[in-house]
Amino acid sequence: MRVLVQRVASARVEVEGEVTGAIGPGLLLLVGVEEADGEADIVWLSAKLTKMRIFPDATGVMNRSIVHVAGEVLAVSQFTLFASLRKGNRPSWSRAAPPEISRPLFELFVRQLESDLGRKVPTGVFGADMQVHLVNDGPVTIALDSRNPE
Repeated sequence: MRVLVQRVASARVEVEGEVTGAIGPGLLLLVGVEEADGEADIVWLSAKLTKMRIFPDATGVMNRSIVHVAGEVLAVSQFTLFASLRKGNRPSWSRAAPPEISRPLFELFVRQLESDLGRKVPTGVFGADMQVHLVNDGPVTIALDSRNPE
């Protein structure tokens, strides 16, 4: 499972001109699922995301987590995180899990985050053509991969 984390001042996702999820200061998570992913990947990522210290403390040092700052989280499914250009210039999505696998895992990931955070996590619409708007704060952008836990 891959997550591209962006610290944001605000973010929203729209489908067909309607806002399906919006947050103020917090984290925008772009989430990709591959077939081999399971509950252990979800638990690890959620714990890492809720404890990751990427928000500034009183001295400006990144020393506070999303929990400490009571920030919001917006999660958006994004199979393109598993793009491969190994065989040319047109991306292959063969590592991305098909919807019948990725949708339930994405939904489980969101429920795990909600449990760990103690609050609702808005999302986009799985499989829809979405427009994601954000104001990147910092900018701070971090890639996490449960197959390469760093």
